[in-house]
Amino acid sequence: MRRRKKEKYLYYGMAILVTLFIIVGLVSALKGTGRIKGLGRTGTEKGTGEAEGGPEEKNTAIDNPDIRVLIMDNGYSNIVHPSVTISSEKGLTLTCGEEKEDWDKSDSLTIAPDDARFGKGNIRIQAKEGKVTLSSIKRGYGTPSYSGIIELRTTAEGIVIINELPVETYLCGVVPSEMPASYELEALKVQAVCARSYAYRQMADYGYPEYEAHVNDSTDYQVYGNSEEQESTSRAVAETAGQAVRYQGEVVTTYYYSTSCGRTTSMEAWGTAPSDSNGYLQSVDVSDGETDYEKDLPWYRWEAAVPVQTLSNLVGLNTGTDVGTLTSVEVTKKGPGDVALQIKATGSNGSVTVDTENKIRRALGGKGYQITKQDGTVIDSSALLPSAFFNIEKTADAFVIKGGGYGHGIGMSQNGANEMAKQGKDYKEILTLFFHDVTVE
Repeated sequence: MRRRKKEKYLYYGMAILVTLFIIVGLVSALKGTGRIKGLGRTGTEKGTGEAEGGPEEKNTAIDNPDIRVLIMDNGYSNIVHPSVTISSEKGLTLTCGEEKEDWDKSDSLTIAPDDARFGKGNIRIQAKEGKVTLSSIKRGYGTPSYSGIIELRTTAEGIVIINELPVETYLCGVVPSEMPASYELEALKVQAVCARSYAYRQMADYGYPEYEAHVNDSTDYQVYGNSEEQESTSRAVAETAGQAVRYQGEVVTTYYYSTSCGRTTSMEAWGTAPSDSNGYLQSVDVSDGETDYEKDLPWYRWEAAVPVQTLSNLVGLNTGTDVGTLTSVEVTKKGPGDVALQIKATGSNGSVTVDTENKIRRALGGKGYQITKQDGTVIDSSALLPSAFFNIEKTADAFVIKGGGYGHGIGMSQNGANEMAKQGKDYKEILTLFFHDVTVE
C-alpha cells in the first residue's frame, strides 16, 4: 500500500514538472516572436490609422524588429529596376537559397533579371563590413548606401529591391529625410517618435505582400535614405529608442506635415468620421494660448491670384469635368480647424463638387500661377494647393485664394514642433499638444 502511494505521488510530481516545463516553453516562445506588444493590426485601407485587435496589454516594451523596405527607382516612379549594381569596400556575401558566395572585391557587381543566381532563389546580399552601396540609383545626397540586408527578387518587369534592417536603424535614415538635421534636438526627437510609431503601425501588415515588404522608401509611407544620416538625427533616434505614441494602450499612426496655419484638423479632412480609434487626431491650436508658434514662418500665410481662365482650365483638367469658364468657386463645407471639406466650382457649362482636402488641393493645383508667402517669397504653383485652409474670392479677372499652412494639417506640424522646441518645450510636451490624450512610452 505504501509503495502504491509512493508511486502515485511520484506520478503526480512528474506530471506537475512536465506541466511547468510546458508553461515555461510557451512563455519563452511567445517572447521570441519579436512582435510589437500592444499593437493592433491596421485597418484594411492603407492610411486610415484605424486599429483593430485584442485588448490593451499593460507591458509596453517594444523590441527592435526588422522592417522590410522596398527601394524604388530614381524619382520614386517605379518599384522595379532594370538591373542592380552594388558594392562594398570590404566585399559582399551573397546568399542564394542554400548556397553562399563571397564577392571579395571593392569594385561593383551588376545583377540582371536573368542572372543565373535567381534560379536558386532570392538573392540576399550583405556587406562584410559597413554598408551596401547601391550605385544603380540616385538619391538626394547622391549614391545611397544601406545598412542590413539587400534582397533582390526577379520579376517579369525587372528586379525588386528590398532593404531588410532593424527598425531603429531604419529610423536613422528616415528622420534626416523627413526633417532638417539642423532643427532643435527636441523637435528631432518628436520626429523620431512619430516616425517610429508610424513604422510600427505599417509593420502590422505588409504594404507589398507579394514581396513581403512593409513599406517603400517614398512619400507613399515615409521618406527613407534620401538624406545622409546625421549625428543630430541619429542621436534623436537613440535617445527615444523604442518609444511610441499610444492611445488607449495601442500604438497609433502619427501623421505629420510641414507647417500649420495655427490650427490642425482631424481625420474628417480625409472623409473619415470621428471614432474611438482616431480620437487622438483632433483639431488643436498650435499656440501658447496667446500667440501661434508659427506666426513668423513664411508658409503661415500665403496668397495666390489665379487668372479666371487658368483656374477654369485646371479645374476641368484635375476633376475630369468640363465646367467651361468659371463664374464662381465656393467653399461649401468646412471642418475642424476651419479646413475646407468641400468646394463647388461653377462655370458656363455646369458645375462640379469636390470633397476632402487632398482632392480639393489637387483640383485647384497645377502649373500656371504663382503663390506669394507672407515673407514676400514668390514660388510657382505645383500639383497641390499648399493646404486646404483657405478662403477664395472672385475679382474681375482672377480668383484670389488666401490660405495658411503647408500640408494636410492632420497630426504634427514639423515646423510647429521646431518652434515649440525653440521655446523650451520637450518632445513629450510637443507630442501631447498635437495628439490628444496620448502617452509616449
